[in-house]
Amino acid sequence: MTHEIIMAGFGGQGIMLIGTLLTYAGMREGKAVSWLPSYGPEMRGGTANCAVCISDEEIASPIVVEPTSAIIMNLPSFEKFHRSIVPGGCLILNSSLVNVENIRGDISVYRVPANDAARELGSERVANMVCLGALLGARDIVNIDTVVRVLPEVIHERHHHLLPINEKALYRGFEMVSEKVGSGR
Repeated sequence: MTHEIIMAGFGGQGIMLIGTLLTYAGMREGKAVSWLPSYGPEMRGGTANCAVCISDEEIASPIVVEPTSAIIMNLPSFEKFHRSIVPGGCLILNSSLVNVENIRGDISVYRVPANDAARELGSERVANMVCLGALLGARDIVNIDTVVRVLPEVIHERHHHLLPINEKALYRGFEMVSEKVGSGR
């Protein structure tokens, strides 16, 4: 199985971090992985997205044109990427910042109030982790426990005091979506 994932939002929302986490987790599970970042002209506040491929087979190209899943953190990213998700794909939508109706009926859409959930945990900065957890609750890409185990490798040591809140945010997002998906996967 090959998962081609787009993660997109504003610079400063931690898009590259969650892409890196997913990539490290894939490597830890012995899968073929690729990670391709893309930044807008501004570092913070500009657009940021990354493409992650995780597969049981060799990956021919790191470029994702038709993602099987997407994490969308803001409206400009939604407008840019939602049409490219393959039929049957998965969209994790940060409904705290993106309020849209009438999304395509041929994909699974999970509206996750990521900023609200992160605020309840104590910091809106972990909204990205809520969304990553939600994706892992919706799709069997890598095990969420593997992502938690690689957190200390990916998050800089000076931020290790934030590991517990990041872990809680991952599990919060996972629970929000896995309850909707059910135990049928």
